[in-house]
Amino acid sequence: MFRLAHVRGRAALLDDSHWFDLATLAGDESWSDPMVAIARHHDLHALSGALSSSLTPARPARPARPGGLIADETLGACVPRPQKVFAIGLNYRAHAEETNATLPPSPLTFTKFPSCLAGPDASIELSGESVDWEVELVVVIGTGGRHIGAADAWSHVAGLTLGQDISDRVVQRAGTPPQFSLGKSFDGYGPIGPAVVSVDAFADPDDIGLWCDVSGERMQTSRTSDLIFDVPTLVSYLSSICTLAPGDIIFTGTPSGVGMGRGRFLRPGDTIDSGAEVIGELHNRCVQPVTAG
Repeated sequence: MFRLAHVRGRAALLDDSHWFDLATLAGDESWSDPMVAIARHHDLHALSGALSSSLTPARPARPARPGGLIADETLGACVPRPQKVFAIGLNYRAHAEETNATLPPSPLTFTKFPSCLAGPDASIELSGESVDWEVELVVVIGTGGRHIGAADAWSHVAGLTLGQDISDRVVQRAGTPPQFSLGKSFDGYGPIGPAVVSVDAFADPDDIGLWCDVSGERMQTSRTSDLIFDVPTLVSYLSSICTLAPGDIIFTGTPSGVGMGRGRFLRPGDTIDSGAEVIGELHNRCVQPVTAG
């Protein structure tokens, strides 16, 4: 398995507590770009085997030298420059129920602009008084393609990460039809991370627990087995319409418990702590927007 992160502007592999510069491990500077690493995800398994935590008495080797402690770093977005960022609406049954929405016959797809992506500990500048949280499993495409069958979909996935689809509900719902992409694409409204985790790290990649706390209060908790359209279905559906490229990401939808359903929205000073089994956690603090002048 591997955990691919973005440290000091470069691709890095993580163990339990340390980060390792990927280009140094590979002896090839081209590996310093996280997008290159994602496209070569099959080779990451072998490189991950060089980490000290992966060594066994039966496989003696000189342990790789870490770049430092993860706790001492501010990680960047683990997928910094995706060509496409898809997002899926109403993809948990309970979330559809809390919004009084009819279950969709096919994935309700919109886009988040890549410029909204941020690191796992980035602050979120609130754009107004109706900004909402939405914890989501995020799929990272490793091997692109068109017309990918559902049975083959997992082989096209480099790994999984965690995301928050932060949403300005006023902008999102302004006019008819609503402006989903704009309302969810303010700068910083897509924190992801802390790492892209290979699919083989999960006992069952179709059943991952995730949760979200706001200022210490549990707001969302669910498992991805409750998705209406699972990961293979989403990869197959999206690739039937456009060619998927390495590094494309898919926000797979959020479970119930969002602020819109509670009548409670984010305020400056709030902290959003999100987590997913195996993947790890995001910690994002809400702040006042920086205004020009």
